[in-house]
Amino acid sequence: MVRYLKGGEVEQLLDMSQAIALMERAFRDLADGAAVDSPRRRSRMPGKTVHIMQALAPRMGVAGFKAGYSRGPGLVHLYDYESGAYEAMIESDWLGRMRTAATTAVATRLMAREDASVVACFGLGRHGSFQLAAVSAVRKISRVQVYGRNRERVSGFCSSMSQRLGVPVEAMATAQKALAGADIVNLITPSATPLFDGAWLEPGQHVNAAGSNEFNRREIDLETIRRSDVIVVDSREVAQAESGDLLPAVDAGLVQWEQLASLADIVAGRRAARTS
Repeated sequence: MVRYLKGGEVEQLLDMSQAIALMERAFRDLADGAAVDSPRRRSRMPGKTVHIMQALAPRMGVAGFKAGYSRGPGLVHLYDYESGAYEAMIESDWLGRMRTAATTAVATRLMAREDASVVACFGLGRHGSFQLAAVSAVRKISRVQVYGRNRERVSGFCSSMSQRLGVPVEAMATAQKALAGADIVNLITPSATPLFDGAWLEPGQHVNAAGSNEFNRREIDLETIRRSDVIVVDSREVAQAESGDLLPAVDAGLVQWEQLASLADIVAGRRAARTS
């Protein structure tokens, strides 16, 4: 019997701590060569896009793919790895936000300073609250500084997340003020232009730039790349195909793809993350 899981059902079955543990396990399997994660493929026409992501995870006993059309909700199709039986069709909107946030949590746990406690948030849409909850699951957060252009949305985000996390979540008047004193910087927007001047970043900060998953999206500028001591990507192959943040930096000669560590390398201890 094939199960069909709606978003609300997935929400009841999977919490953030489970998602983080599963994502770390998946990256470890990738590092060991015991899993395959194929880059997203997009088919485009004006105003419309079909995208497909595929993976095989033998140790977890599953294989599958996620397919979505334009900006509508996608579906994850899951198969039993050994038998090939079609196991489930899962609505992927809530699941995708959890997966993205859990990846951010794994990166933060391994790369942010252990005493990191202040978060700067840019991006208050579908993913923003998940990203903040994720870093709060791996660091003891005492304060959150939020910047956005829509004051009403910023106010709502601050109110709801302050109640949810039990810490001050405050709106900042400018992007520079949001960055000031932050230990962790969360970016999750569809912006086509950098959100701030990289010169405003402070030594020791950890930046989660998660929104640029198309070549025409760009959240960070060349100065941010230039000042970064360690740059880690989910996957070099994926980044080469769609990272609007990194493609201009490669064109400018600031980085080379083969120099970049993957998160799987960091999880497996094959590449150093933060050393000081």
